Amino acid sequence: MTLFASKNFTADSLQQDLDTLGYVASDNIALTLFLAAQLEKPILVEGPPGVGKTELAKATSTLFERPLIRLQCYEGLDESKALYEWKYGKQLLYTQVLKEQLGDILRGTHGLAESVERLHQFGDIFYSPEFLEPRPLLSALQSPTGAVLLIDEIDKADQEFEAFLLELLSDYQISIPEIGTVHAQTKPLVLLTSNNQRELSDALKRRCLHLYIPYPDQNLECRILASQVPSLPDKLREPLVSFVQKLRNQDLRKVPAVSETLDWARTLLLLHVEALDATWVERTLAVLLKHQDDVDRVREKLPTLLKDR
Repeated sequence: MTLFASKNFTADSLQQDLDTLGYVASDNIALTLFLAAQLEKPILVEGPPGVGKTELAKATSTLFERPLIRLQCYEGLDESKALYEWKYGKQLLYTQVLKEQLGDILRGTHGLAESVERLHQFGDIFYSPEFLEPRPLLSALQSPTGAVLLIDEIDKADQEFEAFLLELLSDYQISIPEIGTVHAQTKPLVLLTSNNQRELSDALKRRCLHLYIPYPDQNLECRILASQVPSLPDKLREPLVSFVQKLRNQDLRKVPAVSETLDWARTLLLLHVEALDATWVERTLAVLLKHQDDVDRVREKLPTLLKDR
């Protein structure tokens, strides 16, 4: 069963629906999401930090009214944190109960071989679904109504973990040695995000649709700003975006992303700034820029950057 079996939509309608939810999607984003739903393929979303990769998963979850299950990747992430863990406390309790019942269970047996044979008749309850604690990947597969699975910043995880994901991404199933293969009840929509900190394997890329989200152009960023900070005056929106766009062309350690644009707009709104002048820009540069040497470099160029904006 697929998550979108009962949904009638097109790429254009997806774009409109996302816009209604406050996520301003480009044509490419809407088309890729549409294809992923129809082809039942994961999406590998790449791009610089702060351009809306994670927010796309959140908006998709809201759009299709399915739970968002998020796995945050980091160096050293392993299967036990991503897939499942055993409920050791419950297993220990079961062991104590088993000890108390052991005499009754083995009554009438003669010798070790016969005792072991008797115990085998009860099955391996110790490693059964009742003692399993699902983590994000298993939770997404077991969701009866389907889910949106966000595997965030996959480029921070090790290559071994990346290889472990291949079975999930190709067949929507996971193998658990003690239990067997767990198939998805309803196939989730999987989005993997990457900030390109390392090169991902061809095997992973082959299983996914590729979506690159760049920094938006001025028109799209103005639309995003109007959607996310609607109370910002129109006369302030365009010069604000124009200034941020100019900063992205500077030689900075970290150029401002869309998230910084939104934070800066909210800051200016909070301070009741009515016009973007050098004084207010200089006083609030730290909201846009995250390194002091970047702040110093931009401060020196403020007259030029604010000219003819």
